[in-house]
Amino acid sequence: MTTHSTGLLLGLLLCAAAAPCAEPGNPAQFRAGAAASNITPPLGKDIIGGFHPFPSKQIHDQLWARCLVLDDGRTRIGLVVCDILGLAQPLCAEARRLAEEQSGMPQANLLISATHTHSASSALGTNRFAAKPDLDEYQRFVAGRIADSVRCAIANLAPAQVGWTTAQEPRHVFNRRWFMKPGSIPPGPLGTQDQVKMNPPRRSPDLVKPAGPTDPEICVLAVRSPEGRPIALMANYSLHYVGGVGAGDISADYYGMFCDRIQQLLGADRLDPPFVAVLSNGTSGNINNIDFTKPSEKLPPYARMREVANDVAQDVHSAYGTIQWHDSAPLAAAIAEPDIAFRHPTPEDIGRAKAILARRDPASKKPAPLEEIYADRTLKVAESPDRAPIRLQALRVGDLAIGTIPCEVFVETGLELKRKSPFKPTFVVSLAQGYFGYLPTPEHHRLGGYETWLGTNRLEIEAEPKIATALLGLFARLKDDVR
Repeated sequence: MTTHSTGLLLGLLLCAAAAPCAEPGNPAQFRAGAAASNITPPLGKDIIGGFHPFPSKQIHDQLWARCLVLDDGRTRIGLVVCDILGLAQPLCAEARRLAEEQSGMPQANLLISATHTHSASSALGTNRFAAKPDLDEYQRFVAGRIADSVRCAIANLAPAQVGWTTAQEPRHVFNRRWFMKPGSIPPGPLGTQDQVKMNPPRRSPDLVKPAGPTDPEICVLAVRSPEGRPIALMANYSLHYVGGVGAGDISADYYGMFCDRIQQLLGADRLDPPFVAVLSNGTSGNINNIDFTKPSEKLPPYARMREVANDVAQDVHSAYGTIQWHDSAPLAAAIAEPDIAFRHPTPEDIGRAKAILARRDPASKKPAPLEEIYADRTLKVAESPDRAPIRLQALRVGDLAIGTIPCEVFVETGLELKRKSPFKPTFVVSLAQGYFGYLPTPEHHRLGGYETWLGTNRLEIEAEPKIATALLGLFARLKDDVR
């Protein structure tokens, strides 16, 4: 692994400043604490996730920054998952800065990620393609609330046992990219011809086969008191949002419903301090909840979401009984910032985009067509820097490892990292420490499709293997941390 491909390794943190080192022969008590901070935006702010944002009208369920802090007496790590579509890199940097300033949490030890609910307002700023955007009011609010969740979780630190396990839930994951019969895929909004289609028509006679696999595994990290009282649980599942919300509703999607249901199943309601459940987004960039070989169903709002959440929670609850609990487990964290190039439009692309935008009617109240949306994105992407460091992170909790990538990661990448990681289990948290669009593999770039369009995808075509290699390098360093 070359220095160029992995960038600057910012260090394997073996004894964090936030926690005093235990004396040799006198192991410190393993501790855990959890907390959640409300990040629900005010009504009237635009709900994003589709091509045409619209103002929120109702709060179906609150949005949270959910935090778990672990401390082995030598190292302290924090895991924060936010009910939001994505978090801009400067927002995450500010949240890490505040957490370290206010509570001593080492910045390199703090995981911050988004679930990718499509029923929330934007924490990506007004122009997510800008090189160094300023934080807006809501982004500053979210950064502060993330830091608050860390601070409160640290205040709740108490003696704990830790364990991990896995479960399987294949019924709700489907690859959403499909090979279609020749001539059935229309040209994309950038004028290109794709070989696969995202979200094709259901039960179409033109369907051939999915363009990739799925990952049905649910990874689980849990902590409880020495007496058996649940403290927190973090799960990871490679499924995009489910959707099916009420019109204009703010909702945490199935991620929030899972947290509520697993709390009920564990009998962890109304504890003091409160039990905190967390569901992070795995590698779901090309995975959703739609079986395209079957007809669509007319369901009331939230029905499918609740079905998925309940099934995943039931799977996790069943697996919870198999956990082997440990009175201690080594913790470690490492980060790398590989230097990754950004894609840029060609002069021809820019000329085409300008011509498309010159034809639009500024007085029209009709939603902009995809061609105009991507013409606008083409001009914004043209202003991106040539290269930038992309923050990756690896965390170790005993025999379990967690990797993070600031993109919507394809399932093939997650499966490869799980297969090659020296830790079992290993899982990857997408949309962590920033948001840089989709991360297709080079093979998927050649197939085209929505996730590869410039403006949906931003990073160089070879970004995925560079990022995977760097993350495996971090796992190897954590494995060598023998105490």
